[in-house]
Amino acid sequence: MPSSTSPDQGDDLETCILRFSDLDLKDMSLINPSSSLKAELDGSTKKKYSFAKKKAFALFVKTKEVPTKRSFECKEKLWKCCQQLFTDQTSIHRHVATQHADEIYHQTASILKQLAVTLSTSKSLSSADEKNPLKECLPHSHDVSAWLPDISCFNPDELISGQGSEEGEVLLYYCYRDLEDPQWICAWQTALCQQLHLTGKIRIAAEGINGTVGGSKLATRLYVEVMLSFPLFKDDLCKDDFKTSKGGAHCFPELRVGVFEEIVPMGISPKKISYKKPGIHLSPGEFHKEVEKFLSQANQEQSDTILLDCRNFYESKIGRFQGCLAPDIRKFSYFPSYVDKNLELFREKRVLMYCTGGIRCERGSAYLKAKGVCKEVFQLKGGIHKYLEEFPDGFYKGKLFVFDERYALSYNSDVVSECSYCGARWDQYKLCSTPQWTLFHSAEALAPPPVTLYCPLPYSAVCRPSLFHHQSLCSVLWSS
Repeated sequence: MPSSTSPDQGDDLETCILRFSDLDLKDMSLINPSSSLKAELDGSTKKKYSFAKKKAFALFVKTKEVPTKRSFECKEKLWKCCQQLFTDQTSIHRHVATQHADEIYHQTASILKQLAVTLSTSKSLSSADEKNPLKECLPHSHDVSAWLPDISCFNPDELISGQGSEEGEVLLYYCYRDLEDPQWICAWQTALCQQLHLTGKIRIAAEGINGTVGGSKLATRLYVEVMLSFPLFKDDLCKDDFKTSKGGAHCFPELRVGVFEEIVPMGISPKKISYKKPGIHLSPGEFHKEVEKFLSQANQEQSDTILLDCRNFYESKIGRFQGCLAPDIRKFSYFPSYVDKNLELFREKRVLMYCTGGIRCERGSAYLKAKGVCKEVFQLKGGIHKYLEEFPDGFYKGKLFVFDERYALSYNSDVVSECSYCGARWDQYKLCSTPQWTLFHSAEALAPPPVTLYCPLPYSAVCRPSLFHHQSLCSVLWSS
């Protein structure tokens, strides 16, 4: 945990941890204190509430800063949030206070929890006779600038995706490891991504970090270099842990960096199901051989092996391994419930699990193992992403769904989904036009004026993005 002091008292620690001198907090009157959260706190922690909320608010605003060409020469700041551009602090503060109260609430709670852990950890460290070797390698200041790369030798345009000589790139990675100060990591990641003109989404928790960012190839290369040299990650991350694909900063609407309880939302506390007890990792080559063996069996239903897709149904709908079991779940937090309801299905089975990049399988396999019904649990190291790099024409058919503006990556010409109206092969997603839903539906690129897309089901029912629309063959339905 980066720290400039080793405080023993609560008030000193409060000042050390919660004060960010480089953030302007003059508009904090816009924030209304949450009595419900305060009511849950003990007397000592209540005193720290206002500090925690100020820090949560300031960090959230800081993540909305966008770099500009002029920012290399002057201190002018801009903020982008909810597709709006803000040119002064008052307006962005007012927007955050009125539109993102829930996020500030959860961030405040997270900071308070982390503060409690830090207090306990600090007391333990101060009473220890031996030095903690991990603590020795951590940053010694809250100033994140010491851990940013030197970009003075580069033209600013080289770092901006689409404006330099190189095409852009998207990185996907995660690293499970214990982090004592997720809030500092959050501030550092925000500053790092802004400096490199990266957009994307990064989740940080006490259990690690999970990110997908896009930018120029120079920017992503520098980002990887920084991550691999950072003391907390250099022993747990390697270059092969970063999955790359064509793209850039345009693949994400903005940069979002935040602290959460889990780096991938399974809905179960990491204290109950830890990443430290996962299934056996198989390389893409080893996994390929296992799938080949499974598919070669005459009666797969009687096999002692299950090929399990851990993703959501709208992901597996457009691409999946042959012969897989693809649960009909809308989000990963439903996976534990699916397992609980189907324990007999997994009893005495060898389970081969896979997901997009491997992260969902880490705790997903740990949860399945904890049930004690499986013979063995394996997981694909690096996920489908790494498998397709080695076996683009292997046993995975169709597209790979991604959570950005590209929606899907294509490694082969297979189309495994179809239009629910006409039955034609189709796998291109578009957003549903029903305001209440932001899930995906497929359609050909529309020529203006745009055609309105709706689910066949009433929008009051469960919106299923696996229902596809095929414009060219469903012209009657589209024009009605």
